[in-house]
Amino acid sequence: MPKKEPSQAREDKGSNPIGAVTTGKSLRADARRNRERILDVATKVFATEGLEIPIDEIANRAGMGIGTVYRHFPTKEELIEAVVFSFKQRLIEKAREMLEQDDPGQAFFNFLSLIVREGTGNKALIAALARSSADIQRPLSGISLDFQNALGELLNCAQQAGSARSDIQVTDVTAILFGVMRTLEYNDDSGLSERILSVVCDGLRGRS
Repeated sequence: MPKKEPSQAREDKGSNPIGAVTTGKSLRADARRNRERILDVATKVFATEGLEIPIDEIANRAGMGIGTVYRHFPTKEELIEAVVFSFKQRLIEKAREMLEQDDPGQAFFNFLSLIVREGTGNKALIAALARSSADIQRPLSGISLDFQNALGELLNCAQQAGSARSDIQVTDVTAILFGVMRTLEYNDDSGLSERILSVVCDGLRGRS
């Protein structure tokens, strides 16, 4: 009989102790918790250390066997996509909240500020924006399209109110944001993000 790795042995013992009866419902609950744990760890690791971290390191930090990670995410690319999806989904929800604000211009520029603040030092979020802006001619789909549409709606409302330039397109904004994030990724100056953001917002404001 092949010898189990220590992490796998711990996982087996924790998920189904000897003599215990495991129901389908508890299995689903365990699987859901495992998936959430993997995503939580991967989100933090990718954000601070980049997407090059191997998937077995994610499993190790999550305290589970590599097999469990692969059952939820058969490839590293699928795990990265899930992390990127989570980031963009949260930003989409925030954009929809901001659409309810009375001042469309303030809502748009506040959203840009939010992205820059969260993106400073967040390698996973930079990767998410890179996938949206790397090829502006390539049609988007899924969560990337939803994110672009949410940002575009904020931009359109700001333009209609005269708060944002009328000649700017949403793809221009995502490209600008990606450039800002990439610049901030390699700089430790805490005031740089605010200075760059101020310049960007001034350049995007409507001309009176």
